[in-house]
Order: sequence, then structure tokens, then C-alpha cells
Amino acid sequence: MYQDKTILITGGTGSLGTALTKRLLKLNAKTVRIFSRNESKQIEMESNFNDKRLRFFVGDIRDSERLFSALEDVDIVFHAAALKHVPKIEYNPFESIKTNVIGSQNVIDNSLRQNVEKVICVGTDKAVSPLNTYGATKLLMEKLFVTANNYINPQKHRTNFVAVRYGNVLGSSGSVIPKFIELIKNKKPITITDPNMTRFTITMDEALDFILKATETGKGSEIFIPKLKSYEMSILIEALSDLLGEIKQKITGIRPGEKLHETLINNDEIRYTWNVNDMYMISNPHHELFKSSTFTEMYEQINKVENLTTYSSDVAEKISKEELKQKIHESGLI
Repeated sequence: MYQDKTILITGGTGSLGTALTKRLLKLNAKTVRIFSRNESKQIEMESNFNDKRLRFFVGDIRDSERLFSALEDVDIVFHAAALKHVPKIEYNPFESIKTNVIGSQNVIDNSLRQNVEKVICVGTDKAVSPLNTYGATKLLMEKLFVTANNYINPQKHRTNFVAVRYGNVLGSSGSVIPKFIELIKNKKPITITDPNMTRFTITMDEALDFILKATETGKGSEIFIPKLKSYEMSILIEALSDLLGEIKQKITGIRPGEKLHETLINNDEIRYTWNVNDMYMISNPHHELFKSSTFTEMYEQINKVENLTTYSSDVAEKISKEELKQKIHESGLI
């Protein structure tokens, strides 16, 4: 699907964008366009990759016309650009709206104007029953993407919009484990909000596999969610202690806007959720595609989710300490 295609990644200089670029080049993409506002990271990335198939566009998704020119002749868009730092967004909420909501609508509008084949937005578990502004803006991004398919004229557009949703990537920029490892190595105490807190776990390679599979599977207007294991914060501390030695801890309590457990599918979404190709898929009940009784014929290996009331990190299958240690090693964090 990706061979000889022109692909654009918004927020392409971030952890996901960099890893996705590497994978797409291995899959023989014709061109990968990196769209971001961070020129220093673009220079660094250009030097590290040294690949003639890469193109770099300095720009902000808030700038609709800049996006329009960058999307010329593009086949596939991966929309990963966002403001993500929860406390900063709580202090500057409308800036997040400008980027995460209005910027996402700009991606949609200009993908339609340039007749892009497929557009995938990268979501987060924080969009489910959001407790903070970041989660609320990412929920709106999802809503914009699954609704965008309503505006497609089959005689004019080949475009389909798909959403993916998952938790924090193990070892990604800003995630908790690299911060813990740095503090432990420097003999400083790590700050733990609550030892009973649970989180989903996914490595960067697993995230890439999932995103690409969802891209290939999606017909338009779906939200895809990977099937993940979760861990308790206490197990993470034990795993890091085994790997790095004695750990000093400081319990701080849950921060404003933070949840004790993360949810990837809430109780109300379960009724629209299906198993598809070893992923969960939330169908859009407002889209004509899913109102048909025969829509399941479009997918291979599809069946309705049963015996599940919610998909959250406290009830999901738990990863063992040994598995978690292995994932930390495989992610190159130690």
C-alpha cells in the first residue's frame, strides 16, 4: 500500500513521526514529506536520515494555505501534530484548540482540496471521557475525522478519513519511563502519583504495526484501537529496580486532570465496537456506511465485541514484570 506513494506526516519530527518515517522508507515509499514547525529538528532529522526521498516543509497546521501547498500530489497523510503537554494546555487552553482542533480541521479541508487518498489521525486514550483540555481537544479531533467522511463526494473525492487511538508509547519523548530511568541513574528520587495507578503499554514498533494495519484496514469513519496489556505503577517500579538497583520514591498524589486508570473504549462506545483483524474498531453510528446491515462484508475477520463493558487499564490483561523488563530492554531505554 505504501510502495511508490507520496506520504506526508504532520508533526513529523516528533518521536512517532521519526519512527514512522523510518518504517515507510523501508516499505519503499516514493517520498515522505515531513511537515512541522521545528526547523532545528528538521535539520537534525535530515542529517540523520540522509535519504533523498525525504522532503522537509516548515509550517504549522494552523496555517491552512501552507498545508494546501504541502499536500499537493500526496497520497496518504498521517496526522500526528498536536500540543500534548497537559499542564501547559490547562494554562493555555485556547492555544491547544487552535492546534489540535482548528489545525485538524485544516488537515481535513486541505486533504479534500488536494484529493488525498487516505488520512489517518493519531489519537490518545485521554480523548475517552476526557478529564483535561488536552483530552477534550483530541476527542474533538476524532469527531472531526470520523465525520469528515460525510462530506465526501464519490464523483469528486477518493479521500477516506480514519482515526487511531492508543496510550503512551513506551520510551517516547515526554513519557514517564525515560524520566524515571534518568532520575534513578542520577541517584535522585522518582515522583510517583499513586502506586495503584495503571497504564496501557505499547512499544514504538507495536504502535507502528498497529497504525499501518489500521490504515490498510480502514474504509473511512472508523476509530481503531489496539489490543494491549496494562501495568500497575508498582510493577513498573519493581521492574526498574531489578534493572537499575535501589530506587528512592516520593509519592505526590494524582495531579489535576490526571486519571488513576486510562480508558481506551468507554461503556457507551462498546455497543458500536467490533473485533477486526485483531484490533478493536468503533463504527460511526451516524455514517451511512455503518447503517447498512451488510457493512461487515467489507472487512475480513470481523465479529461483534461481547462480554466487555469497558476497555480500561485497570481491567485489561496485566503484563508481567518480566515482560515489562523485556519491553524496556527492547525499546533501548537501558
